[in-house]
Formats: sequence, C-alpha cells, structure tokens
Amino acid sequence: MKKKYTFLIYTENHIGLLNRISIIFTRHKVNIETLNTSSCVHEGLHSFVITIISTLEQAKHLAKCIEKQVEVAKVFLYREDQIISQCLALYKIAIDSKDTLRRIKTLVDTWNVRIFEQEEEFVVLEKTGTQANLEMFLKNNLRDFDVREFVQSARIIVTRPMGKLQDVLARRDEAEERE
Repeated sequence: MKKKYTFLIYTENHIGLLNRISIIFTRHKVNIETLNTSSCVHEGLHSFVITIISTLEQAKHLAKCIEKQVEVAKVFLYREDQIISQCLALYKIAIDSKDTLRRIKTLVDTWNVRIFEQEEEFVVLEKTGTQANLEMFLKNNLRDFDVREFVQSARIIVTRPMGKLQDVLARRDEAEERE
C-alpha cells in the first residue's frame, strides 16, 4: 500500500548531488512531493528532506540507492508518525476597504496568523502548519478575500527518535575499518 515517506539525507555540499539524487527517483518513476535542502547542525554536512508517496519496499530500495552516492553520509527513512513537520505559507491579500483590514485582523487573532508585511494596497499574512492545514486555511478562511498570491514552502522536519547522527557515522566507520 502506498503511503507518505520522508527521507532525511545527510550529505556533503557538492555541485550536482541534488541532480543525481533526483535522477534516482526519476529512474524508479517516483514523484518527489516536497524537497528542502539546508545546512544542518553537523559541521560540513547539509540535509535534504524529500517526501514521496510509495510503498515501503520501494522507499527502502530508494534509500539504499541514494546511500550509494559517494557524498551521502547517511539516509534515514521515516513514516509520518516518526517526524514532526511544518511548512510556512504566505498569503498576499488585496485591501480594498477598512472593513477588509478589520476582518483580516480578526483572522490574525483567531487563527495564529501573523501579519508579515502591510502596505496600503495589500497585506501579506504568514502562517505555519502542515501542508493540509495551510491549504485548508486558504480554502476555508480566505475564500471571501481577494487573495492575489499564495506560496507554500517545502516541509522542514525534526525526528521523534532521539538517535544522533554522530553515533550512526561512528558505527559505519568502525564497520568499514573491520572490512
């Protein structure tokens, strides 16, 4: 059965690595639902967070293929219940009256939304939450407004398990030394 899986990939920061990783998914005919790259707490490493919809067997196979890349330090594969994730959304709304601004401020107070920027003609709202939560907020709470732009970031995650990457890398290095 297909489910959502998230890869947390620790890599060196090399040109072309993102392309090589995305080709692995393409070759296996798996669509990348979300992708985020960033520096991380481990010096010299970067993290990739990739979300896909697939079977567990296919996700495990993809993780093994990715880990074969020279610059990849470690690949972790997580189910939805093993991560805490958030996205950020920005909503640009036209202001055509004082009543519109008043109703927007009511949303801010009610739905944990922040006014990111306000100009004479528009306001930009910022909201964090899950992808579904952000899209539902747009559909249910902003339908009566003149939303000019909507953009949503890829997911950022932290994991529920408390393992440390340093421990995993140390065990890997010890195993390589024994071989």
